[in-house]
Amino acid sequence: MAREPRSGGEGGRGRRDRNAPVADSPESDIVEKLVHINRVAATVKGGRRFSFAALMVVGDQKGRVGFGHGKAREVPEAIRKATEEAKKTMIRVPLRESRTLHHDGNGRWGAGKVMVRAAPPGTGVIAGGPMRAVLETLGVQDVVGKSTGSSNPYNMVRATFEALKVQSSPRQVAAKRGKKVSDVLSRRADGASSPEAVES
Repeated sequence: MAREPRSGGEGGRGRRDRNAPVADSPESDIVEKLVHINRVAATVKGGRRFSFAALMVVGDQKGRVGFGHGKAREVPEAIRKATEEAKKTMIRVPLRESRTLHHDGNGRWGAGKVMVRAAPPGTGVIAGGPMRAVLETLGVQDVVGKSTGSSNPYNMVRATFEALKVQSSPRQVAAKRGKKVSDVLSRRADGASSPEAVES
């Protein structure tokens, strides 16, 4: 009888392993996504020498996200470099109800143009490719994204970050204007509901 808990200890260790990211350091909650990897060949005297470039997106799914790229002779090393750079350049984006954006936004980087739009509950993440990776690691649950420019993953990721950087919460707007959050929210509600405000 005393041996049964020991024989079931493997399952217990498995449960501890699943819960380990929550109990460990804050970096253990970070989700990593490989967006793109590119192989480059350089012709040298002995033949062709290959190197790899990786584009990574990381986030804690609670409003922080970052991206980075790394180059190396091997794929794992390129991914490691990109992940380290992404963790160093993480930004915080205010989320409404921890599920969507506060307002619509547009971003542009080079030939990349993207649009992100807040969505009602149950919409899900409607976006493709690099944009989806950024929004999922950010922790957005309901959002609509559209790319209208270049499909280059580097430009799309940077354009998405430009669109996220302009996001502002009612608390930030109230702090800038020297008002209370309730005043900002009530004015927005009155402006959306009153026909006089719409006509003016």
